[in-house]
Amino acid sequence: HIDSAWLWPVRETRRKVARTVSNALALMDADPDFKYAMSSAQQYAWLEEDHPDIFKRMKRRIEEGRFIPVGGMWVEADGMLPAGESLIRQIAYGRKYFKEHLGVEPKGVWLPDSFGYTGAWPQIARRAGYEWFLTQKISWNQVNRFPHHTFLWEGIDGSRIFTHFPSMDTYNSQLSGDEVARADRNFKEKSIGSSSLAPTGWGDGGGGTTREMIARAKRLADLEGSAKVTWETPDAFFERARAELPEPAVWKGELYLERHRATYTAQHAMKQGNRRNEALLFEAELWATVATLRMGRPYPYEVLD
Repeated sequence: HIDSAWLWPVRETRRKVARTVSNALALMDADPDFKYAMSSAQQYAWLEEDHPDIFKRMKRRIEEGRFIPVGGMWVEADGMLPAGESLIRQIAYGRKYFKEHLGVEPKGVWLPDSFGYTGAWPQIARRAGYEWFLTQKISWNQVNRFPHHTFLWEGIDGSRIFTHFPSMDTYNSQLSGDEVARADRNFKEKSIGSSSLAPTGWGDGGGGTTREMIARAKRLADLEGSAKVTWETPDAFFERARAELPEPAVWKGELYLERHRATYTAQHAMKQGNRRNEALLFEAELWATVATLRMGRPYPYEVLD
C-alpha cells in the first residue's frame, strides 16, 4: 500500500513507487522465498512510463508469481464517498490495465487503508468477478471491536464475499516478536482457522519490505513458542482460509470505521467538485452515445478514457 497522494506532491509518489519496486526486486534477487504484493494500476502505469527498465524486470518476477499485482483497481479508492458507478470504473479501468500490461487478473479487492466501506461493496465486487476482500482499517475502531477477522460480508442486495482483516492490526508490519504475538492473540477465528495475513513492509510513503524484516521472517519460520511465519501469495492464503472456514460468520451491511470521521465532514468544496465531475462524466457519455446512435457521430472513446 502506497498513498498515491498524501503528504507530498504526486511527482514524489512516482519516485516512491520506483524506489519501492527497485527495493523489492533487489530483495527477490537475494532471497528466493520472498514475495511482494502491490496494488493500484496508476502506480504501475507511472513506473512503466518513468522507468521502463525497472518495469521490464518487474514483469519477469510477475510471470514467476513472486511479484504480485493485487486489487485490480486504478487506485486504492475511498470506500464511502464515490458513486457506485465510480467504484465500478475504478475496477473496469484498473482490471483492463492489469490484464493488458501485466498479464494478470486479480481475484480480490485490496483496500487496506480506506476509512470505511459502503454496504454496496460486496455486490460490486462479486459482479466484477472478485472472490475475496481485504482491508485492515476496521480493526482500528476506537470503541467497538469488530467481532471477526475472517468472515462473509453480506451487502445490501444479499451478495456475499469472503473477507479478511489481518489480526496484526497493521498493514505496515515489521514482523517484530510483539506484532506476531499480537496477531496470534487477537485472531478471532483461531479455534477453526490456522492463519492470518500480515502485510509486511513500509507502506503509506513506500519503501516496502527490508532485509531486516526478511531476516525476522526466517527466524520466525519455526521458532518454539511463536506463531510460524511464511511468505505466501494472498490468493493462496484465501484459498486455504475458505477451506478451513466453509461456513464463516456473516456480517451484514456497511463496514463503519469509528475513526478518521472528519475525512467525511471536512473539505466540502473538494468533495462537491468530485461529485459534480461524476455527474458531468455521466452526461458526457450519455449524450455522446445519443449522438453516435442517432446522428452517426464517432464515439469519443479516447477523450472520455
